[in-house]
Amino acid sequence: MAASELYTKFARVWIPDPEEVWKSAELLKDYKPGDKVLQLRLEGGKDLEYRLDSKTKELPHLRNPDILVGENDLTALSYLHEPAVLHNLRVRFIDSKLIYTYCGIVLVAINPYEQLPIYGEDIINAYSGQNMGDMDPHIFAVAEEAYKQMARDERNQSIIVSGESGAGKTVSAKYAMRYFATVSGSASEANVEEKVLASNPIMESIGNAKTTRNDNSSRFGKYIEIGFDKRYRIIGANMRTYLLEKSRVVFQAEEERNYHIFYQLCASAKLPEFKMLRLGNADFFHYTKQGGSPIIEGIDDAKEMMHTRQACTLLGINESYQMGIFRILAGILHLGNVGFTSRDSDSCSVPPKHEPLSIFCELMGVEYEEMSHWLCHRKLATATETYIKPISKLQATNARDALAKHIYAKLFNWIVDHVNQALHSAVKQHSFIGVLDIYGFETFEINSFEQFCINYANEKLQQQFNMHVFKLEQEEYMKEQIPWTLIDFYDNQPCINLIEAKLGILDLLDEECKMPKGSDDTWAQKLYNTHLNKCALFEKPRMSNKAFIIQHFADKVEYQCEGFLEKNKDTVFEDQIKVLKSSKFKMLPELFQDDEKVISPSSATPSGRTPLSRTPIKPTKVKPGQSTKEHKKTVGHQFRNSLHLLMETLNATTPHYVRCIKPNDFKFPFTFDEKRAVQQLRACGVLETIRISAAGFPSRWTYQEFFSRYRVLMKQRDVLSDRKQTCKNVLEKLILDKDKYQFGKTKIFFRAGQVAYLEKIRADKLRAACIRIQKTIRGWLLRKKYLRMKKAAITIQRYVRGYQARCYAKFLRRTNAATVIQKYWRMYVVRKRYQTRRAATIILQSHLRGYMARNRFRKILREHKAIIIQKHVRSWLARLHYKRCLKAIVYLQCCFRRMMAKRELKKLKIEARSVERYKKLHIGMENKIMQLQRKVDEQNKDYKCLLEKLTTLEGTYNSETEKLRNDLDRLHLSEEEAKIATSKVLSLQEEITKLRKDLDRTRSEKKTIEEKADKYKQETELLVSNLKEENTLLKKEKETLNHLISEQAKEITETMEKKLIEETKQLELDLNDERLRYQNLLNEFSRLEERYDDLKEEMTLMVHVPKPGHRRTDSTHSSNESEYTFSSEITETEDIPFRMEEPSEKKAPLDMSLFLKLQKRVTELELEKQSMQDELDRKEEQLLRSKAKEEERPQIRGAELEYESLKRQELESENKKLKNELNELRKALSEKGAPEVTAPGAPAYRVLMEQLTSVSEELDVRKEEVLILRSQLVSQKEAIQPKNTMTDSTILLEDVQKMKDKGEIAQAYIGLKETNRLLESQLQSQKKSHDNETEALRGEIQSLKEENNRQQQLLAQNLQLPPEARIEASLQHEITRLTNENLDLMEQLEKQDKTVRKLKKQLKVFAKKIGELEVGQMENISPGQIIDEPIRPVNIPRKEKDFQGMLEYKKDDEQKLVKNLILDLKPRGVAVNLIPGLPAYILFMCVRHADYLNDDQKVRSLLTSTINSIKKVLKKRGDDFETVSFWLSNTCRFLHCLKQYSGEEGFMKHNTPRQNEHCLTNFDLAEYRQVLSDLAIQIYQQLVRVLENILQPMIVSGMLEHETIQGVSGVKPTGLRKRTSSIADEGTYTLDSILRQLNSFHSVMCQHGMDPELIKQVVKQMFYIVGAITLNNLLLRKDMCSWSKGMQIRYNVSQLEEWLRDKNLMNSGAKETLEPLIQAAQLLQVKKKTDEDAEAICSMCNALTTAQIVKVLNLYTPVNEFEERVSVSFIRTIQMRLRDRKDSPQLLMDAKHIFPVTFPFNPSSLALETIQIPTSLGLGFIARV
Repeated sequence: MAASELYTKFARVWIPDPEEVWKSAELLKDYKPGDKVLQLRLEGGKDLEYRLDSKTKELPHLRNPDILVGENDLTALSYLHEPAVLHNLRVRFIDSKLIYTYCGIVLVAINPYEQLPIYGEDIINAYSGQNMGDMDPHIFAVAEEAYKQMARDERNQSIIVSGESGAGKTVSAKYAMRYFATVSGSASEANVEEKVLASNPIMESIGNAKTTRNDNSSRFGKYIEIGFDKRYRIIGANMRTYLLEKSRVVFQAEEERNYHIFYQLCASAKLPEFKMLRLGNADFFHYTKQGGSPIIEGIDDAKEMMHTRQACTLLGINESYQMGIFRILAGILHLGNVGFTSRDSDSCSVPPKHEPLSIFCELMGVEYEEMSHWLCHRKLATATETYIKPISKLQATNARDALAKHIYAKLFNWIVDHVNQALHSAVKQHSFIGVLDIYGFETFEINSFEQFCINYANEKLQQQFNMHVFKLEQEEYMKEQIPWTLIDFYDNQPCINLIEAKLGILDLLDEECKMPKGSDDTWAQKLYNTHLNKCALFEKPRMSNKAFIIQHFADKVEYQCEGFLEKNKDTVFEDQIKVLKSSKFKMLPELFQDDEKVISPSSATPSGRTPLSRTPIKPTKVKPGQSTKEHKKTVGHQFRNSLHLLMETLNATTPHYVRCIKPNDFKFPFTFDEKRAVQQLRACGVLETIRISAAGFPSRWTYQEFFSRYRVLMKQRDVLSDRKQTCKNVLEKLILDKDKYQFGKTKIFFRAGQVAYLEKIRADKLRAACIRIQKTIRGWLLRKKYLRMKKAAITIQRYVRGYQARCYAKFLRRTNAATVIQKYWRMYVVRKRYQTRRAATIILQSHLRGYMARNRFRKILREHKAIIIQKHVRSWLARLHYKRCLKAIVYLQCCFRRMMAKRELKKLKIEARSVERYKKLHIGMENKIMQLQRKVDEQNKDYKCLLEKLTTLEGTYNSETEKLRNDLDRLHLSEEEAKIATSKVLSLQEEITKLRKDLDRTRSEKKTIEEKADKYKQETELLVSNLKEENTLLKKEKETLNHLISEQAKEITETMEKKLIEETKQLELDLNDERLRYQNLLNEFSRLEERYDDLKEEMTLMVHVPKPGHRRTDSTHSSNESEYTFSSEITETEDIPFRMEEPSEKKAPLDMSLFLKLQKRVTELELEKQSMQDELDRKEEQLLRSKAKEEERPQIRGAELEYESLKRQELESENKKLKNELNELRKALSEKGAPEVTAPGAPAYRVLMEQLTSVSEELDVRKEEVLILRSQLVSQKEAIQPKNTMTDSTILLEDVQKMKDKGEIAQAYIGLKETNRLLESQLQSQKKSHDNETEALRGEIQSLKEENNRQQQLLAQNLQLPPEARIEASLQHEITRLTNENLDLMEQLEKQDKTVRKLKKQLKVFAKKIGELEVGQMENISPGQIIDEPIRPVNIPRKEKDFQGMLEYKKDDEQKLVKNLILDLKPRGVAVNLIPGLPAYILFMCVRHADYLNDDQKVRSLLTSTINSIKKVLKKRGDDFETVSFWLSNTCRFLHCLKQYSGEEGFMKHNTPRQNEHCLTNFDLAEYRQVLSDLAIQIYQQLVRVLENILQPMIVSGMLEHETIQGVSGVKPTGLRKRTSSIADEGTYTLDSILRQLNSFHSVMCQHGMDPELIKQVVKQMFYIVGAITLNNLLLRKDMCSWSKGMQIRYNVSQLEEWLRDKNLMNSGAKETLEPLIQAAQLLQVKKKTDEDAEAICSMCNALTTAQIVKVLNLYTPVNEFEERVSVSFIRTIQMRLRDRKDSPQLLMDAKHIFPVTFPFNPSSLALETIQIPTSLGLGFIARV
């Protein structure tokens, strides 16, 4: 394709820019061959002339279409070059907030410098099991691919994470390890995955530090091998480390820190266990204060120290070892503070008693003198002698720092060895995944030995990366049978040879280190002589003779030779090491032993490989008489060997690459620096991958994808049935140059730029089609607009003319009317004026006359009132004088009488003191008291008679008084009227005279008043008008206020209703949460139970070899069964307290916690019994107080009785549990205890047995109390319920009338006879009891008489005693009496308890006998008795009525019954051929018969076997939907049967009378109902899991990927990571597949007779799973977030809703579970531009969280060029509007969530006696009863 076809007007290109690296520009005119200048316009609007290079004449890079920008894979771009890669990364990082991008086989990860919610367990679950191309790029996707390939190909894997410091390598490696730990789990109970993750905080604390580029920079490389077993579960791990930066221990640059562990120690210095370390602030130590930045913002070093210690404990490093580590680290800090004083230029010394050195020696356990001596001296050995030489202060400081680095390196290696030992597994490793976290390419202003080693390692890794990429490209071409042409790629083998080959840089460095007088300068000269001008990659700087330059694959790096030899030799004085080896601190010498002699637990590598160098320094063996200086191997040599071993490991694995990019140097979140990014992209090999891909055929399409995308470029005749041939024909027409594409077996390969060209052609054709459509539509719209305007103009004209005519006619009518109005108005005004004046005159006259008459009346009235006042005042004064006199007389009488009373009192006191007087008074006291008592009684009688007479007299008196009072009032009224009449006459005469006098004066004033009246009238009229206006305004205000009040009342009502609804919803949510929590616990319990069973089976297989004919019995019981069904395994009698011995391996030692638990439970039971007794007394009192109310409200009383019954059942169950636990404890004591503890003579044995015996006795007492309470409740219930004796007699009469045969009557007579005998015996027993009670009452009367006599004697004795003794004696007597009464009451209570128990047992016996008698009577009817009845055909099946709905089986046949009915039953046959729930009915009928026989053992055994057998079936065939559905239906039906026939009123009201006769009579199975309910919950949860496993593979393909509406969504080009095709192949799932599966589920559940409400809950759960998985995949797949995909989703959801309508399940709540998915689809389709759109989105998407809405908007990707991307500002607007919304920050929905299930009671209308048992079930051994 010619350049002129691409470089046309409006084409966009990239041009270089010094600031932004690359700038986008647009061509202003077409390019023609030969042009030297391109006319461009930048994005800012500035025009530019871009000159082409005259030599190369290379055109600028073309820009990809906008539709391709932001792709998940960079290789999907049509134009593959550096600016396209940079722009794509920037758009994804800045606009879409996506930090991960694929570049072929490489995952590019950009550090966001911000915590993102994309690493939770829900994200891990979403990526687990997915194909790599199906989901958005993520570190989890790479980890999943490695895990999947390991399992599929059985080949070891490696994940290579590289990048600059601060790019996020450590975090990426940590997340990959977390993924493996979460997905795989561990194969043992040792929590290996937790240990693998726990190694991270340890290694970070001792190997990470703060640098200027990163707050948590790894200063070493590490390779972690995570081992897996054959089931691909984690069993262990092994870690190798590389090139620890030891120099950081003694030196830190500005704004940097030492290793984290030092600052953690200083922050925790105040802890008591760290007092001995004598630490302080980090600024106090030389080794931690050099950087000047001891604190990292947002990091708490003390808390990090706690995490580090916890991790050490988890990895098995005990407290003593931890304190040893901290002692050594503290010693290093104190060693850094050791100072030296110079003696002269060649010698120095340590100050005497130097504190830092003293602390160091104390912590290290060495002698102070030796250490201070060898810090300032060194030993030199010659051929003949050895002598000691002092060293200078600078040399001593360097030696001190070298010693500190050496100790830290040894400690680092020791910790790594311990970590490896903790992660080592004894199980054989089957495969492993290695995670390599290693430093990226580094270049600084001054580069030394560390940078040289790092860049050397990166050269090796880049070579391996290039070879792997080249190999993958070759394999792809060969697989598709494309002609292979050699692609030229950069080979860095020459650079590697320069470094590691013979006479390479490392060889020369090692050789120079061996030279006695070797130096950095001589080594540099050797480098120049060997490689300068001989190797193109080696250069010498112009201005330096102590540096060299190497051309690496990423860039040229200049290395300074200074320090190379010293760092390579890593010199440390041997004498200092010897001092440390002689330490008393045991841990310190371990650090300096050879690897094969290390005493620590980590001396052997777990995997059996040769341990890699972690910069250890091995001392050479000392020859006799000769001293060794340093170590044999140099650091460079060790690093080269370690690197070679690493490369061998990587080459033996399948590598996966993660390249971490640092977006800026300032750690700003989501800030992209193009310059820094390009440097790293060039250095990490991403652009090399792009270049290799671009050199061949980078764009690859399958034939189906190509046809779907470019179908618009084909004509109808070009479309053939063979898609491959169709694509070939079209491509030959579109692209003439055949070298631009190749046809493979399944794909079409395109050269770079060809896809962009095809997209341009496609866009042009679509644009032309759009223009044609727009032209036609616009013409049609304008024509419609013109016709509407014409019609509107005609209509307007017609209406205007008519309006004008009407206006003229109206004017004429108004003129005529005005004339008439004027005439009448003038007449009205004149008449009105006259009438007003006349009326005013009359009013004035009447007012004047009235005024004068009132004045005269007031004067007369005033005189009359004055006379009355005078009369009353005079009478008051007379009464006042009389009262004063009377008061004075009374006072004198009182004084005199008081004086006389005092004298009398004095005499009485004197007499009272005499003894003789006292005795006289008491003579005959008793007789007097009796006489007085009789007198009092007589007086009371007289008082009552008098009181009655008084009441009658009072009544008559009141009536007479009332009559007299009425007469008196009438007389008073007549008198007053007479007085008023006389006064009126006098007043009227006076008024007449006054009026005559005033008449003349009135006439004179008349004129003035008339004038004033006119004026007043005018003012009044004005005032009235104003008042009217105000009145109208007030009315309006009143109306508005009334309206507001009504609105407010309405709003308040609505608000209250809303609050009520919200509170109701909240309560429902709380209830569902509690139910969900309980069911989750139940699910967890069942999972643990299954795991326990598996482990038990494995242990059995491992420990015991099965013998021939031996069959292992199943001992699997859930904790629920142990609580509820344990009583079925032991008898209630205490003759057999212990069960048979269990196998020896099941014995366990005595558990004291169980004994303490029993004591606690006994106390709780006693408290509960007391509260229940109190409540029972309270209920009895209420019953006595309100019997009448109880008859009106029987339902409330029934509810209370049910509550009391439940409390009683709970009390009984607690009692049973305690008894069972006691038996277990006794058994443990007698059988399983240790001999020395449980020996009969042992003290502990005696104490425990005494305690157990006391507890047992107490439990028996509690049991008796429970029986008492039960009997009281029963009696109370019988007292409340009315006796239906009349009903029973009526039924009996009806039965007698039905008996037509004499034989029947005789049989009935015999039955009545026996009943009479029974009643007579009961009557005699009652008579005896009555006689006994009479005798008891007589005895009680006699005892009361004796008590009375004794009381009288006591009273006589007390009267003779002094007062104090009398009180004490009375109290003593009262206490004795009460005690005796209490004892008597207790005896009576015990007797009553025994009587109740005895009667209860008799009642059970009688009930059983009566039942047997009824059965016998039914069986005794002989066939001859019914011969006389007429034989009719319809009467033949009436024989069935004789059955009682019970099934009888023998105890020995129970296992056979369970086996045939449960274990061997095939659900499919039963569901199709038999009635639904038949097994449940059969089991219940068997339970009924056991209940009828009153055989509790049989009931318990059958129910326990049934539950365990159902569990076995589900464990065996738990993956089969039909089996699980079948047993869920039958379990629910069995549960409903137990409720329906329980005899409880709440359930019986739904039954027929015949069904009520079939209720259970002897046993309350409420406990088993709870067990069955729990079992049903477990089956339901298993059913949901089966549904999920079946539906999950279909959901994403059917709901998202498959095009239900063909042609709506076009397929965009994909990269190397091919996603699953959205075109339906034969093996893919579609929406029809999902609907068919839903139909299958629904039909199976209906066939099995599952309850309709339960089916609705299952459907709701299925739809939730569909919606959650679909939405989660949508949120993690950028390619699915488009307008057309939203339409597809909405159509699919509508199909699901239609399915719900067809099945009549719209009210099941399933549609609501799809609401988040529906809103996400709507969000993809709505407009996303203006603020109004943002408001509409916020109100529409109420079921989506803020994180989900923002994620969808960020992921929204146009499929066609006509769609627009969502702007960043719009997303910010959405976030601002939603910032107040309180919702979960979680991004994904919990697809594993299971709604809490309920089992509403659903009674069966099926009669039990009509059920037939088919012979196919093999149940011939059971018989119908």
